[in-house]
Amino acid sequence: MSTGSFVFVLHSHLPYCRKAGIWPFGEEWVFEAMAETYIPILDIISDLVARGVPAKLTVGLTPVLLDQLSDPYMLFRFDEYLETKIAAAEGDIARFQAESEGRLSDLARFHRDRYERVRASFHDGYRRDIVSAFRSLQDEGHIEIVAGAATHAYLPLLARESSVYAQVKVGCDTYERCFGRRPLGIWLPECGYRPRDFSPAGPPGSAFASAGIDGALAAMGIRHFFVDAHAIQGGAPVGMYGAGLLRRQPEPRFIPARSGYTTYLPYSLPGSGVAVLGRNERTALQVWSSEWGYPGDGNYREFHKRDSISGLRYWKVTSRLVDLGSKEVYQPDAALARAKEHASHFVHLVERLLGDFYRDTGKHGVIVAPFDVELFGHWWMEGLDWLRWALEGLARSEGVDLTTAARYLEHHPPAGQVDLAESSWGMGGGHYIWDNEATGWMWNEIHDTEREMETIAATPRPAGDARRRLEGPPGGDGGGARPDRDGWPSSGERVLRQAAREALLLQSSDWPFLVTTEQAADYASRRFLEHRHRFARLLETLGREVASPETLGYLEEIEAIDAVFPDIDPAAFACKQGSASRR
Repeated sequence: MSTGSFVFVLHSHLPYCRKAGIWPFGEEWVFEAMAETYIPILDIISDLVARGVPAKLTVGLTPVLLDQLSDPYMLFRFDEYLETKIAAAEGDIARFQAESEGRLSDLARFHRDRYERVRASFHDGYRRDIVSAFRSLQDEGHIEIVAGAATHAYLPLLARESSVYAQVKVGCDTYERCFGRRPLGIWLPECGYRPRDFSPAGPPGSAFASAGIDGALAAMGIRHFFVDAHAIQGGAPVGMYGAGLLRRQPEPRFIPARSGYTTYLPYSLPGSGVAVLGRNERTALQVWSSEWGYPGDGNYREFHKRDSISGLRYWKVTSRLVDLGSKEVYQPDAALARAKEHASHFVHLVERLLGDFYRDTGKHGVIVAPFDVELFGHWWMEGLDWLRWALEGLARSEGVDLTTAARYLEHHPPAGQVDLAESSWGMGGGHYIWDNEATGWMWNEIHDTEREMETIAATPRPAGDARRRLEGPPGGDGGGARPDRDGWPSSGERVLRQAAREALLLQSSDWPFLVTTEQAADYASRRFLEHRHRFARLLETLGREVASPETLGYLEEIEAIDAVFPDIDPAAFACKQGSASRR
């Protein structure tokens, strides 16, 4: 009999990059994750299933990512990306052979073989349909897929309840379209939470609706979500997300310790009844810590050093104390041996922690271990092998019930109620990474757009709007808007839908994050301003009696670029009961 349960949560999100740059910022972010993380993880789960290993995972896939993973244009571009990587490795093989660099030539073959396996899995194993592959694993009971907010907006700082509701509703609707069912759980962006009747010290004059984030979750039928440890038990936050990326470290959001509360048990929220699971600190640090976490081992591949010609990586970490020029050549066998050792260590750690909790309390506890999925394979290449061995070890452990969040809660209901604290899993445990002196201007624009979107969503459309004539479509061949009976929305409705898309894309947490961390500040600012400009221009056209060819041309241009959420309903942004704003 197991003494406790373990819930592995792999959360995956990338911003909407389609037709918005390629490299170093843009579409290749998605292609790298597909090649180095998503497809290999599908391979791992499929292999474990084929071998009869009862491995269970909870997987988060954000709606904006799901749309990109199923977009024909992005899939075509991914094929091109794989061919480019294979050709680069082939070029390195020949170059290193000519230079009598046998070890590097072998590593080039290692890279080529990896990309060829990914290509074979993509085409032969999953028929170029990654989303359906995840759906099949969920339908067969091997994984639980949790929903996400539409564009991964940082919900605690949105100023209107209608915006929180729209982010959650569009997220749940996208989930149902992709997976054929309603979600039971959700990953809150950045584990960001604000309680009911909450008004933080944010942009001057801002005010937040009374229902709280869990009110929107309950309205959508969501039963559980995840937070960082300090939101439940108090104290200083672990706050590893964003570590090492900031020049100025924020003051930690210290919450007074809460006696009797622990992340080893689930709780429910008063009022909404939604269950919450907290991140376990010890297992998080074992993987995330920059000082003693597994990925910093000297044998693992060094992420930050690339070959100047091919861009492939041929070096190992060596030591975190040496500069990139002193990195030693990577040795795959030694790295895999360390990954196996680290996986075994992790399994024993989980067994010990759950055993200790059971002996101390007599209760069947749970360890929830959430991570960004891109850590495995992309940032930490050997993390994929570590994950495979850790899952297999935990699945075979007599003391651990490896399960999903939904399945755990089905058998172990909340231990009581908890009033969650305002929190995130970012550095400092609060909002700093997304709201600071460098990003305050963004929130002013977001809040203005929220108010504008709420207003137009609630404005009745003119009776004749459904059949508004156009002066003529692009190309000057006459004609007009397709009538409703053909299944096409009117031009006015199309403008409104596209404005809703732009409002959601503007709210993405990626833009302030990239500005704060200075990873891609100019790119993020440009993308943010593009969505704001598109939203404003689309709103200008809504009051016109006749849509001009110029207007329709612009609409079609933007629809072809920001083609996310095809079935979006702008009514989701309408004012909700209890909304308030002092702006």
